[in-house]
Amino acid sequence: MQDVFEMSDLGIMNYFLGMEIYECSSGIFISQRKYVVDILKKFKLESCKEVATPLAQNEKISKNDGEKLKEPSTYRSLVGSLLYLTVTRLELMFPTGLLSRFMSSPSNVHMRVAKRVLKYVKGSVNDMKSTSGYVFTIDSGVVCWNSRKQEVVAQSTIEAEYIFLAAAANQGIWLRKFLADLGQEQSSPTKLYCDNKSAIAIAQNPVQHGRTKHINVKFHSTREAEKNSLVKLHYCSTDVQLADIMTKTLPKSRLEFLRLKLGMSKANLKEEC
Repeated sequence: MQDVFEMSDLGIMNYFLGMEIYECSSGIFISQRKYVVDILKKFKLESCKEVATPLAQNEKISKNDGEKLKEPSTYRSLVGSLLYLTVTRLELMFPTGLLSRFMSSPSNVHMRVAKRVLKYVKGSVNDMKSTSGYVFTIDSGVVCWNSRKQEVVAQSTIEAEYIFLAAAANQGIWLRKFLADLGQEQSSPTKLYCDNKSAIAIAQNPVQHGRTKHINVKFHSTREAEKNSLVKLHYCSTDVQLADIMTKTLPKSRLEFLRLKLGMSKANLKEEC
């Protein structure tokens, strides 16, 4: 490329857009430690007491909680900073997604919760719509993830899981096409793990019945994908469901277990190498 374009070789990348990058025989490690230090200073929380989890286990907030902030720009800046941390911190996707719902009119309660999330980060240097998420891995490496509040109101936990299975299946199909473009065509179906047996049973049942006839047709795409051997549904226990780290508040022990399973480490990156 240097023969065609004017450029300078800056050597191996080690810092880019707030991310520290280390490459060694053990793998490629990415950290936003410096970025965390910077935002702690920005919001004057560098000396704050650390907490073990991003949200209190039974934390529930709504748009009508507390008194509205006179200067909402500070809240928006804090949540925006936390959103950027989700590039490397999957467990922050649920709390930041929750907090981002109140950007237009934040209150002192919302600010308190946002600061708690930042306190958690320092320690590791109500419309009834469900929050769902998925994680895709190749071998043991996470390559794709997503967490969002569903666009429709589900009438049950089973229905909520079934609806998001369609989103996960669509993403899996896209990844298969992407790998095929890279010359890595998949010969077997992509495994989708769901922790709800009833949702799997509905997805595998080709007969429309009273439990599913009210669900939008587009959410039945999982059935077609499995029929065409593009995906294969498997049951997994809730205890080992990796996507839970992005969809709900968790106790410290389970949070740390899922962080480890996703390849997220508290150790200094140089020590890993």
